Amino acid sequence: MKVIACYNVKGGVGKTATAVNLGYQCALGGARTLLWDLDPQAACSYYLRIKPRVKGGARKLIQGKVALEERLKATDYPNLDLLPADLTYRNLDLVLHEEKKPLRRLAKLLAMLRPEYDVVFLDCPPALSLMTEAIFSAADAALIPLVPTTLSLRALAQILQFRQAHGFTDLQLIPFFSMVDRRKKLHREIVATLPQRQPAMPSIEIPYSSEVERMGIERAPVGAYARHSRAGLAYWMLWD
Repeated sequence: MKVIACYNVKGGVGKTATAVNLGYQCALGGARTLLWDLDPQAACSYYLRIKPRVKGGARKLIQGKVALEERLKATDYPNLDLLPADLTYRNLDLVLHEEKKPLRRLAKLLAMLRPEYDVVFLDCPPALSLMTEAIFSAADAALIPLVPTTLSLRALAQILQFRQAHGFTDLQLIPFFSMVDRRKKLHREIVATLPQRQPAMPSIEIPYSSEVERMGIERAPVGAYARHSRAGLAYWMLWD
């Protein structure tokens, strides 16, 4: 089982859209896929039409006092399940701080799901915290959506520094461009120059698109209602 975190310390860059759309593409290809909505804002749960509530809340979940399997929800799509968000996730840092080995808690919980899933996507809250360390400990790779702006470049630098300072050098970071508007000069300039400093960046970029914004109306992945749109094809190619 592979664990992929969709993460950025900056909000509003397309983390949830990435998790939902790549999770959908992964499941469409036949892999048993789970999305874990770790953000108390619950956008991932909303997009997939599932109530953002986990019985027992964050504390019992993290402490292992409830069966993780009993909290999983099926989505409208074959091979794609969701572990919903819960408002109590806003206290995850405090709950983890009370544990003896806080950085291993997410990894330990996910290990219980290995017989059931091939790929797990974590939709992560925008933070640099103990929760971030637990996510980085559990993940095999972190996808970093970047809007081509100065603040996004600053956020990427912060993530790289955080990974180095906390010893997560084995974690594969995969930044990619999101919400790209090629009408803007700054976007074009950053898209042209950043890959020279980040050779791991895939060449696929997700365009700024009304089709992605429609996810909130359709409450579905782009590929489910606009597969052949620019955004739909871009998510498919990024997953491929």
